[in-house]
Amino acid sequence: MSGPDRIGPAVGIAASELQFGYRPEKLVLDGVSITAPAGALTCILGPNGSGKTTLLRCLMGRLVPRTGQVMVGDKSIRKLPARQAARLLAYVPQTPACAFEFSARQIVLMGRTAHSGMLGLAGRQDSAVADLAMKMTDTLHLAGRTLSELSGGEAQRVMVARALAQQPAVMLLDEPTSHLDIKSQLVIHEMMRRLAHEWGMAVVCVSHDVELAGRFADQLVLMKAGKVLADGPPRDVLRRDLLSEAYEVQVELLTAPGADSPIIRASLPR
Repeated sequence: MSGPDRIGPAVGIAASELQFGYRPEKLVLDGVSITAPAGALTCILGPNGSGKTTLLRCLMGRLVPRTGQVMVGDKSIRKLPARQAARLLAYVPQTPACAFEFSARQIVLMGRTAHSGMLGLAGRQDSAVADLAMKMTDTLHLAGRTLSELSGGEAQRVMVARALAQQPAVMLLDEPTSHLDIKSQLVIHEMMRRLAHEWGMAVVCVSHDVELAGRFADQLVLMKAGKVLADGPPRDVLRRDLLSEAYEVQVELLTAPGADSPIIRASLPR
């Protein structure tokens, strides 16, 4: 543990001039650069096929770009041993899944693998970190239940707790609210913002929900066709012209009383 007010080190992640393609003749990422600092929630937006998930996989080190580099703090992700990378980076998938009927607490303890001893047995420190992660995600009361017994929102919070148990500097989430109801979407977004602001993490989330991203994120990255169309605070990115260009729809921005981000109304071009 690194203290009562932080579960891991405060380190940001940055990518510079990434080029990546699954086939030689086609680039999925074409010169993408982003910076996600510690203590901030960064949401990556864009239409299907714009390269969002591919970018996330490059940030994780699961994909190796043709050119460019990913830095976690002052360390290149490509030069980090797998164990050290697992201590710095945590990943939350779009759909919670577990091949076996492990309890929620057992799943969270799996996040301690990078810190456990040779036999991978959980010690007192591992149990303490797992308990803290479950308290942070309000899942401690679910400890004895399996994923199949949980709602979508509960299961997703357990997966966030497992990622937290790694004590990472950076948390990467791939559309964590895509299959959740409205309340669960709000809970997950509030949790991501809290992890960034109160626990000093660099939190990077791929999202299709432009309004929620604008409401909770500190900065947005808007992508189209493998390039960054715009990045910065929500007020600079959630513009009618940029959203229309990215999503190829007609956009109307509505201002709600007391709201910091706009309500977005989209329609097909006529």
